[in-house]
Parts: sequence; structure tokens; C-alpha cells
Amino acid sequence: MGAPKLSVDESQHEHQNGDMDDNLQRIRTVGAVSISAELFEKLYLSPQNAVKGDLRKTFGNPTPIALTGFLIALTPLACDLMGWRGAGGNGAAGIGTYYFFGGLLQLLGGFLEWILGNTFPSVVFCAFGAFFLSFAATLSPSFAAFSRYAPAGEDAAAGLTTQGFNASFGFFTIWMGVLCLVFLICAFRTNICFVFIFFTLLLAFSFLTAAYWLLGSNYEGNAAMATKMVKAAGASAFVTCAFGWWIFFAIMVAVMDFPFAIPVGDLSNVVKSATQKNGEV
Repeated sequence: MGAPKLSVDESQHEHQNGDMDDNLQRIRTVGAVSISAELFEKLYLSPQNAVKGDLRKTFGNPTPIALTGFLIALTPLACDLMGWRGAGGNGAAGIGTYYFFGGLLQLLGGFLEWILGNTFPSVVFCAFGAFFLSFAATLSPSFAAFSRYAPAGEDAAAGLTTQGFNASFGFFTIWMGVLCLVFLICAFRTNICFVFIFFTLLLAFSFLTAAYWLLGSNYEGNAAMATKMVKAAGASAFVTCAFGWWIFFAIMVAVMDFPFAIPVGDLSNVVKSATQKNGEV
């Protein structure tokens, strides 16, 4: 008897090889898959834009890093301003948090956003990183921001109650409010959550400015009203944080590729860009 012959279905073999090649190709290009404008806006908090190079495919998303810094710095501060559980001191207990979460992480995230070509979140995170560093420095005795206002022979903390210090610091908060107004207008090209973040921040800085100028006008006489303004600022900032935590959760769910999406109210296609109106897209 002759040895049995083995037959091979060449067409099936070629089909299997073709499937394997397709799968390998998907694996190779998985990092280069195009994402929708809505998902891009959610991940980077900025309308999708064309940039040279493949840095977005090479590096991770820095947006959650900066958001972590913003939220861990602002959320406790908001609770502090509202006086929860006897908190007080205008957030002085969180100086370290402002330096490392509010300052370091946001500046790092903002710089990385700039490298990736995401201008709007880069400006936002760098601006608030600088704000928290400035706020922490003002509260730090070593910077002598308030001790210089203290009357001769009195404790350095007495400078916090002077007209000069409160009136001067009020200018800082009011111009932060103006900056938030600009960000608010720009946020209408991103999502609803981001819009409410800047709207409530605008309210918070407005209330803080009112509080500082009330204290600068008459520290003892306006103390009760100023306290109400500070609490209102804290409440506004707490709403800011609520929207911020929602965005952070939505981004992390998208980053981890969960089979569901957290809505943030995408506006990138609602408010048309100049490029879209000119028919260039």
C-alpha cells in the first residue's frame, strides 16, 4: 500500500493568512486610528485641530494630569471658603496643595498640552497653575506679601486686616475674573461642562473681589458681609469642582476605553468654527 496522501485546501489556507495579516495590520495601526471630533474635544478639552507630526499618537494625554492638579487644589479650598466643619483661614492650611497640585501639576500639564499643539487647554492650565502658585506664595510668610502691610511693631498677620493689603489683593482676583470671562467665551467651542466651569469661576472671583474690597473699605464694619461673599465664592467654586470632577471622570472612562461614554455636552460642532464656515473642512 502506498502512503496516504495529505491534501491541503490552499484557498482556505490563503484565507486564514489573509485574516491574520488583517489582524496584524489592525494591531500595528491601533494607535493611529482616527477619533471623532467629539471624542477629541472630550479628551483634550479643545476643538480638534490639525498639527504636524504624530506626537498625539506617541505620547499620552496630559489633560487628566492638569485636571487632577486643578481639582485637588480647588475642591478643598472651596470647602474651606464655605467654612465646612469649622474650616477657615482662607485656605492657608492647603498651601502645600496649591504649590504641588495646583501649581506643579497644572504647569506640567499645560506645557505638555502646548507641545501637542492644544493651545486653549495649555493657556488655561498654565494660567491656573500660576494662580495657585501666586496664591500659595501670598499666604506664605516667607514671601512677606502681607507682613509688609502690618503696622510697625505689630505681628505680621496684622497686615491681612489692613486696607492696603485687601484693596490690592482685590485687583488680583478681579482680573482673574476677567480672564475667566475670556475663557468662558472660548469654552463655547468645547463643551457645556467647561462653559459652566468658567461661568462659576467668574462668579467665584467676583465674590472674592467684593469680599476683599469690603474688608479694604472697613474691615470691622464690613466683616459680616465679607464673610457672606467668601462663602458665596466657596459655593461657586464647589460647583466648578463638581463639573470638573465630571469631566475628569468622562476623560478617564474614555482613556481606559470603557464600552460606554460619559456625556459632557459637546459644543464643538454646535458653534461652528471659522474654518467650517469658510468651507475649508
